[in-house]
Amino acid sequence: MFNRRKFIKASALSAGLLALDKTSMAEVLPAKPKTATNFPIVISTWDFGIAANADAWKVLSKGGRALDAVEQGVWVPEADEKNQSVGYGGLPDRDGNVTLDACIMDEFGNCGAVLALEHIKHPISVARKVMEKTPHVMLAGEGALQFALEQGFKKENLLTPASEKAWKEWLKTAKYAPVMNIENKLYEKAAPQKLPGNQYNHDTIGMLAIDDKGNISGACTTSGMAYKLHGRIGDSPIIGAGLYVDNEVGGATSTGVGEEVVRNVGSFLVVELMRQGFTPEAACKEAVMRIIKKKPETAKNIQVGFLAINKKGEYGAYAIQQGFSYAVCNAEKQDLLIKGKSYY
Repeated sequence: MFNRRKFIKASALSAGLLALDKTSMAEVLPAKPKTATNFPIVISTWDFGIAANADAWKVLSKGGRALDAVEQGVWVPEADEKNQSVGYGGLPDRDGNVTLDACIMDEFGNCGAVLALEHIKHPISVARKVMEKTPHVMLAGEGALQFALEQGFKKENLLTPASEKAWKEWLKTAKYAPVMNIENKLYEKAAPQKLPGNQYNHDTIGMLAIDDKGNISGACTTSGMAYKLHGRIGDSPIIGAGLYVDNEVGGATSTGVGEEVVRNVGSFLVVELMRQGFTPEAACKEAVMRIIKKKPETAKNIQVGFLAINKKGEYGAYAIQQGFSYAVCNAEKQDLLIKGKSYY
């Protein structure tokens, strides 16, 4: 029977519980899950990615879309005549032609690319027009130029005096022959930083961004390997090789000797590994190891690096050789440069 004594005891217990302060209650109740604060964020390959990230951040910090951020970010190296590996001022092919490749991909899986495009300073923007204005994914060569001009892009000479001088110096000793990766022979006795695809002989900027809505986009643009055979295409404009984005998982981009990235569908591989639970760095490392395993002797004399970010805004990179770096920009720090890990 519920007597008077038991009633008083129960009432006192109830009053004690009500008297608990908020701090005590917080210790009893389960904590609420934390909201991710890793984005907006933008990451890109190489040291010149710092300046590119800064322009991308102008878009992201104002609540802009990741797609707009990556396009405007890579405009910076595309327009920099001192950067001889991307856009205006890029080193030409063996015939003296500056040919540009680029691709772009948004959060919906839409993508566009241009290959072997001449006379247009910003191929990334032409790639975006291909994505948004045509039913196609890729346009190449003269067709890409025709389309760009129809879209209002300005035709101009991209071969700067400095790049023309470097090309003419190369011609004095170069032998025009269709030898695969002949650039390797020019650097095989050099330091790792001089290997094809590495710090002082690289050919790409790849950029990945997540906006404040958590959506991911990416861009990749290049003038290709210096003194390549006319018409040569690497990985940079190839969706799945030089760049891949899956808004449910993350994004990846690559840099270095594109032939090896294409053979392994590198960026797609990295994203799929992240889908399986790999961290961005571990996924990049596994993609690098695939290249090394298939061609161990070739891998000793070339550089390939992968850069990735997952849906949480976590990022990482891995390369074959030392010398690969990548830039990170977020609300905490806008000019972070990180030395990527490597196999050798």
